[in-house]
Amino acid sequence: MRPWTNPRVIIRHCDSYDPARIRTIIREGLEELDLRPRGRTLVKPNIVAAGPLFEHAHTRVEFMEGVLGALKDRADSSMTELAVGERCGITVPTRNAFEGAGYNPMLKRMNVKRYCFEEEQQVEIPLTHPERLRDYLYTPEPVAKADFFVNTPKFKAHPWTTVTFSMKNYIGIQDDRHRLIDHDHRLNEKVADLQYIVQPEFIAIDAITAGEGRMLTPIPFPMNLIIMGNNQVAFDSVCCQIIGIDPSTVEHINFAAKRNFGPMEMDKIKITGDVTLDEAKARCKGFRSGLIRVEKYFEGTHISAYAGTPPEPERTQYCWGGCPGAIEEAIEILRLFDKDTDVKMPRLHVVFGNYQGPIDAQPGEKVVFIGDCSVWEGQLPKAKGGSELVQIKSTYKDRSTKDPLHAKHDDIYAKMLSVAARLRAAKNSPWVRFEGCPVSVAEQVLFLVQLGGLNNPFFDSSQAVAFNKAYLQWKSMVAWKRITGTPYQKAGPAARGEAAPVVDQRRD
Repeated sequence: MRPWTNPRVIIRHCDSYDPARIRTIIREGLEELDLRPRGRTLVKPNIVAAGPLFEHAHTRVEFMEGVLGALKDRADSSMTELAVGERCGITVPTRNAFEGAGYNPMLKRMNVKRYCFEEEQQVEIPLTHPERLRDYLYTPEPVAKADFFVNTPKFKAHPWTTVTFSMKNYIGIQDDRHRLIDHDHRLNEKVADLQYIVQPEFIAIDAITAGEGRMLTPIPFPMNLIIMGNNQVAFDSVCCQIIGIDPSTVEHINFAAKRNFGPMEMDKIKITGDVTLDEAKARCKGFRSGLIRVEKYFEGTHISAYAGTPPEPERTQYCWGGCPGAIEEAIEILRLFDKDTDVKMPRLHVVFGNYQGPIDAQPGEKVVFIGDCSVWEGQLPKAKGGSELVQIKSTYKDRSTKDPLHAKHDDIYAKMLSVAARLRAAKNSPWVRFEGCPVSVAEQVLFLVQLGGLNNPFFDSSQAVAFNKAYLQWKSMVAWKRITGTPYQKAGPAARGEAAPVVDQRRD
């Protein structure tokens, strides 16, 4: 890890998505920070979800066009490649997200390379710090070999981690099969561990229109800001202060600060720009962050939620990073695609973790136990009278048994079949269980679709053609690379200068 020096944050006013104006602001930020892109320059946006229904969930294409133009303006003569790379979320092919966000024609016009991280070779990065969750991580080769890494997140709230700024954007530097490992009640520690892979030399966040309340389906909040910096902990800490949050209460920021990735204290950060910190706070007053417990989230709906504790050895009280947060995002996605979601949804009970209390289910109401760590014992009423003794036992496996080397993709069509089969088998039972750690947003979308008779987002007429085209291209590309072979690489400067064994993880 390179020690931080001279942490800087620049706060600028920008009230429109005008690429030319954004380009000027970003170029001036690079000049003020005395930065010039060099070698393999890689830009990582946040395109976790994209398209007209997810307009405020991702780094806007106009913002990215301005960033790329500014990087070209400031590029050193040694810059050999300018690329944009991402792995989007919810089991969607990244090709589909790039298309939905409008990136593809812009990248072609600007002659910028595109990386879909699930299609790239995966590089093993060793970890040696005492607090690590595991001894190594995988990241795509373009990340591991980047000479100049740029982080361009979207300013958003997050239901699992309070906020998602630059550090949390690192979830997208892992393929799905790797990002879901430790995406549980230790998520904030996972985000802190990801910081050891690479540190950006430049950060620029799209806060022109921010997203409050949620992550995949945020509520638009006009901030009219572009914020830039050169240190992730300092940068995220300033962003927290802008919306009235103590950065030390955001666990992944606190963890990274304690590991010497940067300062949280404002007196250790030089803040400049044409908007002062106090002025930024004033215009962002009332911004709603995340971190709402699942029981509270579903109050007043047809869904009742019950959350117990995560596995005892981990000794945390709530799984902020796993299944409970996933169902919150799942229901919001369904509300986008089916305006009658809350009306159609039957009375439903969802249970997480080691829950010891009563479940207020009536005859005919389904109880869904979600996650490997679900534990419950008691009587549930049958639809046609009587009751059934239900004993749900934990199938949770210690994280030390989860080896990233053997992680595999979760195919969305395989998920559809498995969810349908599970619900069919439990048709006449008062309960059904879905195992996983975590049970993903996509899987929870699918079982809610079937239980509620809702419109399936994956089959929506506005999405289906583009989704399936991207899906087939992704699978074809991975198959082609497997057939033709790709030379193994060693981890480069981005991996902290340490040589690392490399394993090609392109297998399904």
